[in-house]
Amino acid sequence: QVLLVESGGGSVQAGESLRLSCAASGYTYGSYSMAWFRQAPGKEREGVAAMSGAGTIMYAASVKGRFTISKDNTVLYLQMNALKPEDTAMYYCAANSIWLGLSPRYSYWGQGTQVTVSS
Repeated sequence: QVLLVESGGGSVQAGESLRLSCAASGYTYGSYSMAWFRQAPGKEREGVAAMSGAGTIMYAASVKGRFTISKDNTVLYLQMNALKPEDTAMYYCAANSIWLGLSPRYSYWGQGTQVTVSS
């Protein structure tokens, strides 16, 4: 069974940084594509950053240059710098056996971790 557990969320001021982590288990980690999504109240879930098993990386335009996706061993990270109030959302980790980029059709999802950015 695939299990994804996010951590690292919190409340910060605009301009500060956070690093989210997603601990993964239950599948061949290295071969899977993984991604970070976020959902703010009243809005649709949106893809933030994605990484394929081969290392292809994709970012949403709204976070490019501020957020960095990376992984090691069985942990996926999202380094978030220069945070803005509009980055406030629940952040989810997702995994899938084939590359989906920022499409929300991932098969496996974590429970989410809340990020709140105040001005």
